[in-house]
Amino acid sequence: MRSHEAGALHAEGYGGPPLYLPYPADVMELLPQLWASSVTRDDAGRLTVAGIDVVTLAAEHGTAAYVLDEDDFRSRAGAFRDGFASAFERFGGADVYYAGKAFLCTAVARWVQEEGLFLDVCTGGELAVAQRVGFPGERIAFHGNNKTVAELRAALEYGVGRIVVDSFHEIERVVALATDLGVRARVMVRVTVGVEAHTHEFIATGHEDQKFGFSLAGGQAMEAVARLLAHPEAVELLGLHSHIGSQIFDTGGFEAAVHRLVGLHAQVEAEHGVSMPEMDLGGGYGIAYTSQHTPLPPAVLAEAMADIVEREFKVLGDGDNTRVPRVSVEPGRAIVGPSTFTLYEVGTVKRVELGGGHTRTYVAVDGGMSDNARPALYEADYSCTLANRSSTAEPVLARVVGRHCESGDIVVLDEYLPADIAPGDLVAVPGTGAYCRSLSSQYNHTPRPPVVAVRGGRSRVVVRRETIDDLLALDVADA
Repeated sequence: MRSHEAGALHAEGYGGPPLYLPYPADVMELLPQLWASSVTRDDAGRLTVAGIDVVTLAAEHGTAAYVLDEDDFRSRAGAFRDGFASAFERFGGADVYYAGKAFLCTAVARWVQEEGLFLDVCTGGELAVAQRVGFPGERIAFHGNNKTVAELRAALEYGVGRIVVDSFHEIERVVALATDLGVRARVMVRVTVGVEAHTHEFIATGHEDQKFGFSLAGGQAMEAVARLLAHPEAVELLGLHSHIGSQIFDTGGFEAAVHRLVGLHAQVEAEHGVSMPEMDLGGGYGIAYTSQHTPLPPAVLAEAMADIVEREFKVLGDGDNTRVPRVSVEPGRAIVGPSTFTLYEVGTVKRVELGGGHTRTYVAVDGGMSDNARPALYEADYSCTLANRSSTAEPVLARVVGRHCESGDIVVLDEYLPADIAPGDLVAVPGTGAYCRSLSSQYNHTPRPPVVAVRGGRSRVVVRRETIDDLLALDVADA
């Protein structure tokens, strides 16, 4: 887009569709990579999921609502479990931790356990969810750059399998707490490896200038290892941990990260005579939110990661695979993201003249940035479709917006919808399983939507809709 002295809104070409969004031959077509595997349309054009149409779901559960396909979630979890087990069989296997920050509730924690995955939590609240369902402590990892003393104590008392330490102050806290409790904390060191993933700056976590981890380049990571090894009575050093960012679609960044982690692993062995038994390569695997995204299947991703690990450890010497630490990874978005869509009802439709022959249709729905903050937070793109009926109307360029008092309250920035879209229609936005309910808020005193799980032609609420009473419950009446 060319600049204009009056601002970007006046620039030549403003108002047209983005390059990745071609004019559709069929505006009702569903791109399978965006949706849960069971999503289709019935003869009336209604979107269906696990055998239930969305008109029925809206009547029973209301809108807005997150609709989660349980079998799709389990299938994606199993694909990561089996893909990494197969690819890393040459090293004795690998462990897959579901990153609970993407979305966690008691039902999801049970599914994760039943599918044989481990669980990654990053707050005391997420740990409490795991505890409520009896998730085995030894299968839990505890992340976070500023864990409180109370959270660390709870983790140690529950017997979590690993605490990923993130600062020198935290090392002191863990040592003191473990000594006080008479336990030996199992820890990993989060390493900032200096790899800049090709993603938005707010979700890139491997470069030096950010809050997470110990710097590799600055020597802090090696110092953290030394401080932990100085307290063998209180801590057991399992290994190194790295996470380079989110929405990553290739393994180039992981290749650089593994190279640097393996170098540090070898340095620790050489200087301290300690061969750490584990190495965590993090998560961040991308999903398709729009047609521009092409994620790697879990089996392909796992094979590529295993090849990277093998190459890097062969450089160390004899190529003995038994010396490779047990690798773990942490998918979250890639499991729950595509398993869920958000169902909205249209409230108003406005057609706006943009100049230069361009128009845009603004479609306002009964949700917005309170149930999906990602577009406002870091310019995330989404797709959507008319969900309650078929239409043969011509496609028009639309912007789906929310009901909040913010001009940045955008749900879908650009999408083609049928020109006859009208109040009362239902719109479904795919790929909302990750970081939508987790980041949701009560902005403008809007109750948060429910999470409705569907399976085998039946639906059930796994997280109920908030009510006005919930909104008022924390107010102190006589303050």
